Amino acid sequence: MSEQTDSRFPVSVITGFLGAGKSTLLNRLLRHPDMGETAVIVNEFGEIGLDHALIASSQEDTVLLSSGCLCCTVRGDLVNTIRDLTARRDRGEIRPFRRVVIETTGLADPAPVLHTLMSDPVVAERCRLESVVTLVDAVNGENTLDHHQEAVKQAAVADRLVLTKVDMADTKAVQSLRHRLQHLNPGAPVFTAIAGDIAPKPLFNAGLYDPATKSFDVQNWLRAEAYGDGHHHDHDHDHGHGHHHHGHDHGHDHGHGHDHAHFLKADGSLDVNRHDAAIQSFCLTFDTPFDWNTLATWLDMLAAYRGDNLLRVKGLVNVAGVDRPVVIHGVQHLFHPPATIPAWPDADRRSRIVFITRDLAREVIEQTLSALQQAETPPAS
Repeated sequence: MSEQTDSRFPVSVITGFLGAGKSTLLNRLLRHPDMGETAVIVNEFGEIGLDHALIASSQEDTVLLSSGCLCCTVRGDLVNTIRDLTARRDRGEIRPFRRVVIETTGLADPAPVLHTLMSDPVVAERCRLESVVTLVDAVNGENTLDHHQEAVKQAAVADRLVLTKVDMADTKAVQSLRHRLQHLNPGAPVFTAIAGDIAPKPLFNAGLYDPATKSFDVQNWLRAEAYGDGHHHDHDHDHGHGHHHHGHDHGHDHGHGHDHAHFLKADGSLDVNRHDAAIQSFCLTFDTPFDWNTLATWLDMLAAYRGDNLLRVKGLVNVAGVDRPVVIHGVQHLFHPPATIPAWPDADRRSRIVFITRDLAREVIEQTLSALQQAETPPAS
């Protein structure tokens, strides 16, 4: 486990369904002074209509912007683009950058981009996934979520949600969409951007490490408190881990965003178009420190056998024998190499792991860990 995470620069991904306003937002962001020392990767410059007044200088596929941003286009594939960008940065051929922002123009599913950041050894050594920012069109958002499952996935895995075109939408429709998004992804704060106007700091400083302050904000990254209702239910399992499951009531549905009344039509019938019903978001909390081998085996099993259903996993874990908190982060079948951060954010030393799943119940995940721990427990003499 690496004890240094600040040597890798943070990467943020901007996603959102077609017509959500990604290019408009990015074009406005590129003009913001806080975007200095940022490298922006887009599919094609033409898609964001870079203004001549915005461009300070240009060289092949790299453009230096007057805000201090460096903008480049994907050549071939994202891995080669990031490798080339970082190599040129290290050789002093381009101005230094401390952050990368990737716009997934025309890509419905953000998972391939996230997998690239996590799976390529050279990229993973230099980069760390900081935040996923998902834009949702306030005018067409409800209809898009109803009819496009990937749009639901985009919103579910986001760290930050941004409502666009709010000024053109009906007030009640905006409230309904905001309510739906908060049920779908309780851990992601919802922002509003009119004509792409929003400050970059709340969007991109959402991860573990803020390059501006050199500080770690794991609570902001994990937002575990968003998944609970303030009630803690003790579970005395045989495997020795005391569980406090936020908002866990065995008599009800366990995933946030699964109030079945929320998915009923006016006539009382179930709205089959609500893809949200397949998504669950929850946080598991453990009092007892984990044995690292047990934790690694559990996560490997989940990724191998249920990875398609494991949209995102984020956690701060207390590992026995390790005096610092261990950060785990996975997207479907792939996990970032675990890393430690310098200190716990507060006196709470419990492990907290947030799961965002599709068609994978909380109980199945709990039972998988329980069965593994029982199998590893030696029989009583």
